[in-house]
Amino acid sequence: MRSERTPDVLIVSLGSTEGLRSADDQFAQTLERAGASVEIARARRPREVRTMMLTDLQWARAARTAAVERLKDGRPRAVLYSSTTAALLWPRAGAIRFDASSRGNRPGRHGLWQRPLERRRLAQAPLLLPLTAQAMDEAPRSPGREQRTLVLPIPVAPSGTRQGVRDIAAVTYGANPSKKGLDLVLAAWRRLRRAAGHDGDELLIAGVGEADLLDAGVLKGREPGIRVVGKLPAADYRALLRRARLFVCAPRREDYGTAQLEALADGCMLVTTASPGPYAALPIARLLDPRLVGPDIEAGMRTALRDPTPGYAERALEALEPFSPRAVDRLVVERLLPRLLAEGAQLGP
Repeated sequence: MRSERTPDVLIVSLGSTEGLRSADDQFAQTLERAGASVEIARARRPREVRTMMLTDLQWARAARTAAVERLKDGRPRAVLYSSTTAALLWPRAGAIRFDASSRGNRPGRHGLWQRPLERRRLAQAPLLLPLTAQAMDEAPRSPGREQRTLVLPIPVAPSGTRQGVRDIAAVTYGANPSKKGLDLVLAAWRRLRRAAGHDGDELLIAGVGEADLLDAGVLKGREPGIRVVGKLPAADYRALLRRARLFVCAPRREDYGTAQLEALADGCMLVTTASPGPYAALPIARLLDPRLVGPDIEAGMRTALRDPTPGYAERALEALEPFSPRAVDRLVVERLLPRLLAEGAQLGP
């Protein structure tokens, strides 16, 4: 039963990271601009457990609880689960928006229970909304999958007026430093600074505190040419990107890569490894300057700093057009919302 306060769309948000929470907030705003009323049911952060399997179970239960509590107040026209984990124990079928499937990022014992249940949910969902086409390449196949799929990226745009002078050599994002390959980035940076001509250059590490990096053994102490700026408000972080010449990363796996897309939007050159996973910025980086993509991060940084490709930033904005708020808004208005509400109406309570 619908009441006056029942939304058109209920987003069940896992929100296990700040980036995911921000993406869900942005997506709700996009749907509202398209004319839908939206609410977000946020999963409460569960206690920490040791294994990936138990962590996913805790979060799946938290997402189910959030959905059940909100559905008691009325039946929205459509439910949308933000991530496959949020959908695993769903109380009602709905669309699934995801960056990667557990088939891709939960190999072996890490996804023993998640993968078969995810396969069922992806087959049952009326709509699949991957952030990239590559995410669907990794996902399990099911009948009618192509007809139920709409690739819907997270919108990205320049954060402000670009700086005329870029006085920061490099920025990296270090949250979850092992997955992000921060140890590889720092090792390459140290080698680069020891070479002639780079003594005055500085690498800024954002998204993680110095104490966490010391505990992880990534840093041994304060080092010349390396500065940890920690977790910054989004506006302050993006302001650093507008001052930086390059963004460098070496993720061991990349499920999307919002930080890389933001760096490109703000005029940074992207130096990166060719990481596995549905890495949205990787084909763009290869298109813009293949010299900056590959296992030799030190060589990529040296090339970017000493021999930058003319027009890199301008061509990056052109390549990012499918990710622009205007393009995503158009997809939502023309292709997502009419189908989302129609499919939701057919599912029943």
